[in-house]
Amino acid sequence: MQNEAMVEKPYHIPVLVNEVIEGLALKDNGVYLDVTFGGGGHSRALLEANKTIKVVGLDWDENAINNAEQYREQYGDRLQIIWGSFAHLYKLIRKHKLKKFDGILADFGTSHYQIFERHGFSVHRDTPLDMRMSLSHFKITAADIINYGTAEELREIFWTYGEERHTKKIVFAICEARKKKKITTTFALAKLIADTIGSGGRIHPATKVFQALRIFVNKELDNITAFLPVATDALASDGRLVCISFHSLEDRLVKQFFQEQVRNGMGTMPSKRSITATDEEISLNAASRSAKLRVFEKK
Repeated sequence: MQNEAMVEKPYHIPVLVNEVIEGLALKDNGVYLDVTFGGGGHSRALLEANKTIKVVGLDWDENAINNAEQYREQYGDRLQIIWGSFAHLYKLIRKHKLKKFDGILADFGTSHYQIFERHGFSVHRDTPLDMRMSLSHFKITAADIINYGTAEELREIFWTYGEERHTKKIVFAICEARKKKKITTTFALAKLIADTIGSGGRIHPATKVFQALRIFVNKELDNITAFLPVATDALASDGRLVCISFHSLEDRLVKQFFQEQVRNGMGTMPSKRSITATDEEISLNAASRSAKLRVFEKK
């Protein structure tokens, strides 16, 4: 896709923007790291909120990096863009000789672009069953898992990462269907699941399985687990780590890690509870409904 096309269509509507700015408690001349740059919404909001700060934007999606070129002229050396995964933050810090940050932001949500333009993410678009957020970082696709994973492996993935209560029925149906023909598209898998467990309700019946596959293919929970201690170490004294999660598995990891840091005397949680979107924001951006923001401040 051409860059100009991406500019016309929003890459991702950032959630909890005001809450992110408040959570990071921006300091004059501070340096901040946005490890999920995406369409640049959060980074631009930070740069506009305080004209003295610098932001380092990180993303493993090459389209996001290419799209960021449009902001270089506007923000100059106040915005530095780096390609890479936040799971490899330690290596990237060493490679680019980055110093301690006054704040780090991680938005673990999947972008609008990835869901609707990349292959395999949406149950509402018939595309190859891929689901890789970064073709450079991952080789195994969702189709590989669906067609070659054992029944036990599929049950583990769907239950652990999707909390799908119809896991056994769905796995049995998949194993039977793939004996006759490989399942290679989103519609083929979505229809199979709908035919197996029914299609009533507001949410598509394949949603939880698609979530589980996406998390597994992209090692999302492993990436968060690897990221959190490195990010904390990369903070300057009184620096803040702000994380936005979109489902309970992510939020649980963040919450438990922050609580452990507090118990070990490494810092504090300015807000004991997660911060959620206002009714006004939810009415404007439905995706913000499930967003939960947590803040950790390092000693």
